Amino acid sequence: MKFIDIPEFGNPSVLTFSATDIPVVKADQLLVKVKAIGVNRADTLQRQGKYPPPKGESTILGLEMCGEVVEAQDSQWRGKKVFGLVAGGAYAEYCVLNTEHAFVLPDTMTPEQGAAIAEVFLTAYQSLFAIGDLQAGQTVLIHAGASGVGTAAIQLAKNAGAKVVVTVGSEQKKAFCEQLGADLAINYHEQDFVSVIKEQVKGGVNLVIDCVAGDYIHRDINCLAMDGKIVVLAIMGGRFVELLDIAKMMGKRATIQASTLRNRSDEYKSDLIEQLQQRFGAALAGGQIKPIIDSVFDWQDVAAAHQYIEDNKNMGKVVLRVG
Repeated sequence: MKFIDIPEFGNPSVLTFSATDIPVVKADQLLVKVKAIGVNRADTLQRQGKYPPPKGESTILGLEMCGEVVEAQDSQWRGKKVFGLVAGGAYAEYCVLNTEHAFVLPDTMTPEQGAAIAEVFLTAYQSLFAIGDLQAGQTVLIHAGASGVGTAAIQLAKNAGAKVVVTVGSEQKKAFCEQLGADLAINYHEQDFVSVIKEQVKGGVNLVIDCVAGDYIHRDINCLAMDGKIVVLAIMGGRFVELLDIAKMMGKRATIQASTLRNRSDEYKSDLIEQLQQRFGAALAGGQIKPIIDSVFDWQDVAAAHQYIEDNKNMGKVVLRVG
């Protein structure tokens, strides 16, 4: 089979096609002929040598895909169109998917839409509810609101009855998030989000979903309500926080928790998928919640897709179409 290879770490131009054997499936796995692939910032980091796959997982790029089951021990799966979460291996013609990590693609969705769901919606659900314990009537601040995770988090939070504040980097992204349901969108190039939140959000926010880290953590704490939480998903702004004010955290009884999804156990992921399905599965199938796709690239143009994400141009997901 063909797959997208990284012969050396570097910029998007290093990506190339290579050939390898079709993976062998185990009893609890499905072999999926891939039709579409979700592109994530984690893929760009792995290409740069900054985010290796968990031990024992495929070294091929890609955390989510959609396609048709061509091999499974349980015959009921054969021929079904599915999408799902993998720890690696999605940038290929065939991919192995854990049976408990598979979603059946609704008839109303395209493969491209299916490929845009698993990683961002599970990450958003984990951050908002499994860790953040967001409740109806509370307020969440979501940084990078127009990103894939951001657009998923806006929809999940609003569906759960929460109020949503987002930060974005342009007026276009601001309008986009407001149209998606955000109660307050702040262009951080034009306004200080801490000042705006102090003026417009009485008592502060109960939860912050932060993919920036670095100095943003100081500002997040200033936005928090009593007993507020900060969930850190990435470190785009830096891995270190200098002169962290623990006294201010104590005064607000604040919690900071870092989280990832890729290196979680299969059992954890299965449980998280079940929770998402039970709480929001009907809304996803019915279109009340939906994947937001910015653009679809042919997988031959994977380098352009990576560059597009690294240039922060996307509003929603970037998807590769395999063919």
